[in-house]
Amino acid sequence: MAKEKKFVEAITSRDEDFAQWYTDVVKKAKLIDYTSVKGCMVYRPNGYAIWEEIQKDLDARFKATGVQNVYLPVLIPESLLQKEKDHVEGFAPEVAWVTHGGGAKLEERMCIRPTSETLFCEHWAKVVQSYRDLPMVYNQWCSVLRWEKTTRPFLRSKEFLWQEGHTMHATHEEAEARTLQMHKVYEDFIREDLAIPCIVGRKTESEKFAGAEATYTIEALMHDGKALQSATSHFFGDGFAKAFGVQFVDKNNELQYGFETSWGLSTRIIGAIIMVHSDDSGLVLPPRIAPTKVRVIPIAQQKPGVIEGARELLAKIREAGFTADIDETDKMPGWKFSEQEMVGIPLRVEIGPKDLEKGQAVIVRRDTREKYFVALNEITVKIGEILEQMQKDMYNRAEEFLNSHIDTAVTMEEMITKFDTNPGFIKAMWCGDENCEDEIKAQTMGATTRCIPEKQEHLSDVCVCCGKPAKHMVYFGKAY
Repeated sequence: MAKEKKFVEAITSRDEDFAQWYTDVVKKAKLIDYTSVKGCMVYRPNGYAIWEEIQKDLDARFKATGVQNVYLPVLIPESLLQKEKDHVEGFAPEVAWVTHGGGAKLEERMCIRPTSETLFCEHWAKVVQSYRDLPMVYNQWCSVLRWEKTTRPFLRSKEFLWQEGHTMHATHEEAEARTLQMHKVYEDFIREDLAIPCIVGRKTESEKFAGAEATYTIEALMHDGKALQSATSHFFGDGFAKAFGVQFVDKNNELQYGFETSWGLSTRIIGAIIMVHSDDSGLVLPPRIAPTKVRVIPIAQQKPGVIEGARELLAKIREAGFTADIDETDKMPGWKFSEQEMVGIPLRVEIGPKDLEKGQAVIVRRDTREKYFVALNEITVKIGEILEQMQKDMYNRAEEFLNSHIDTAVTMEEMITKFDTNPGFIKAMWCGDENCEDEIKAQTMGATTRCIPEKQEHLSDVCVCCGKPAKHMVYFGKAY
């Protein structure tokens, strides 16, 4: 064990310095590299491959609900952005502007998209004529730019990758239903594919998306007790449609305004995967989202038949439908194990001279390091069983952690004490006043309303902050 520890000594202990541990994992697992522009990252093959898996799985879920993919420009004219006042004000501090093109000053400044509601509405104003044209249920996979002052890989960067869904509907009810439908799509994806349990609900007025009537959020809890907003779904009503003139003739031959939604998930979710599941040896990936499920490692590969046997095993695993690779380098087995663990490949399959004699191989789980001695003629069935069990176990461990870090408070003193002793989510009653949100944030050194859950609990009759009659039970938490 002492020798193995040296292989990962570059990773700071998670319990010693969580922020440095996170950065170490990102770097040592070769997920991201920095560039000369602060906050703009290089997504290295290991990191981008995870995003490709997220795209593949989430895109299939979207399309099953009738979503179509499109692509809109990266530049937005200032005059277009100004048409929706609340939206503009919400993004103004983060907008980057293009003022020159080809050496000449532009007649009008162009915003590099921070989000694309305005562009979609401009398009819909041109193409929507009749109720028969609706709904329009679009999504685009792209990058956006927001001029963040403080940046961290995946969690907060100036440029990041995401998907942004935008839809236009004939009625308030249809748009609201789509908003909630996509909210549920995200929840299922995050729970089932990423093995991350979460808190779901509606944002308060002060926390909702700029220009939205309602914002629904997925809130996950990281290992350090901080919340991470992981996906959001917004109902805009007809505000954008009126601002941009998105009108259609209804069944009664009357002119109506459309109703809009938008919804998004970004590469920030990779940060959530890291902080929920990984350990001091590096990245731990849920099997369903891992780009490579299995790595074959030949032991004493210089001995006759070992490399050949390992290659045959690799081919067999791939034929069974599992993504797999092989480490044929001349490094010592301990180094190979360490590297497989560092990059988060869920299973390694070890095979050496003695294994070949016995007609077996050794399967080792990344998360628990549990070993299984498996006959070669049963290897692919066992791999499938272990991967499925690993996915379930990772979710259950994360859910146990989440549940152990959800508490309740009925007074401010209780809330402050509990945030200090057991960081996580705290459920408390709230009067609905934004001033109380500000006061709670100040007294707790950063806790904000994360969401109002649909399932309400009655903890007391009064607001935890001001003592006035309570309107909602709210989850509070300190967040990234």
